Amino acid sequence: MTEASWISILPPLLAIVLAISTRQVLLSLFLGVWLGYWLIPGGNPLSALAESMEGLVEVLSDAGDTKVIMFTLMIGGLIAILEACGGVRGFVNWLEKRNWVNRPGQAQWLSLLIGVVIFIESNITVLVAGSVCRPLFDKMKIAREKLAYLIDSTSAPICILIPLNAWGAFNLGLLEGTGVENSLELFLASIPLNFYAISALLLAVSSVAFNWNFDGMGKAMERTRNGELHWPGSTPVVDEELLSPPLDPSVKPRAVNMLLPIIVMVVGMPVGLWITGDGNLMKGSGSTSVLWAVGMALLTAATLVLTQRQMSLDKLNTTFVRGAGGVLPLAMILLLALALGDVTGKLKTAEFVSAFIGDAIPVAMLPALIFLVSGAIAFSVGSSWGTFAIMLPIAVAVAGDQGMALAPVVAAVLSGGIFGDHASPISDTTIVSSMASACDHIDHVKTQLPYALIAGGIAFTGFVITGMTM
Repeated sequence: MTEASWISILPPLLAIVLAISTRQVLLSLFLGVWLGYWLIPGGNPLSALAESMEGLVEVLSDAGDTKVIMFTLMIGGLIAILEACGGVRGFVNWLEKRNWVNRPGQAQWLSLLIGVVIFIESNITVLVAGSVCRPLFDKMKIAREKLAYLIDSTSAPICILIPLNAWGAFNLGLLEGTGVENSLELFLASIPLNFYAISALLLAVSSVAFNWNFDGMGKAMERTRNGELHWPGSTPVVDEELLSPPLDPSVKPRAVNMLLPIIVMVVGMPVGLWITGDGNLMKGSGSTSVLWAVGMALLTAATLVLTQRQMSLDKLNTTFVRGAGGVLPLAMILLLALALGDVTGKLKTAEFVSAFIGDAIPVAMLPALIFLVSGAIAFSVGSSWGTFAIMLPIAVAVAGDQGMALAPVVAAVLSGGIFGDHASPISDTTIVSSMASACDHIDHVKTQLPYALIAGGIAFTGFVITGMTM
């Protein structure tokens, strides 16, 4: 195709519509890729299927893309090892033994602190915070809905603001796939503009500091003070005994087995950036650095486990493979998203969308519009990662063609994805937060929604102002 036309928007549009209607992000992305190759002049449904396969191979031929996909699988293996070797349980026990929390306010601050410190992955953040704080909240008669809100607000919002984890690597991979010159520098520049994540965190902190319990949350707090953990007819998402599965009797929980590998990974990231950037952190390779960092963390965890005789080499390998398999869907989303970005580039989708926006929508409103669209997709799909995969390549390409700064539109996509995910009743993080807090899922969604809408309104206003001042 030599000229951009309206049919160039059909592949990403198909992916978006199918993702919303079916909630099957993987299938939706693949069908978008397939349609894209079908629309290339001379294509047909069968040849497009073959071209789609080749498109996936082309993604893996790029070293940067392959590194990020490898990182995603490796971080899944690391998380599984940290759990199986008693690292997570040991950390929980370490906190409980010190008896640092004696008042309701302290219990709530602890839940926020854990969310900030354990930023390796959103679900492990939620599970650790829930495991530690749920007994404390019950003892001090604080609503489990409040715990679910606090740990939900310090999982994805924290993870998206820190590039030293799976979230950062995933989005760095998407940005590198768009062809931007320095994906890490762009990601860092978007952090101060990630208005939803920042607003959600500040609102969570304020709700503890000033005891802000809006509407349903206030009623839940009053109910709990009267000795009732749940509303009549409400049911916890999961049996509380299932939240802390038994370890192998031969495994001794040790906090160091979790803390040391995470410290090594956090320190390893800037070291990798410094080495790959020849002494300049901002010029380092994000994909290479995160791969090195998680590799060092894996080596550290394996060394601890083997020297402590917590696992055999065979079990260590099996545990790693099981963990990597658990995040395989995330790696597949990344692979398909990069392939969709490649085919839309061949169709000149960005050029057409940019021309349309230039004629129909004021450029100053673009960040706010992207925020709303991303939020709607994430709410409907229940996946912030799926939203990033669909929206980042389009938003970056359109902004570049319009001559706009890229950081605001990247921040708008990331903020919108977190907003929709935070408010959605089908979001995995929302569901896991209900599970970790052992509260009714719908009760969690209802009590959290006012906070999400307030933060969302603040974020929308921020993007309107940003667009007008760019």
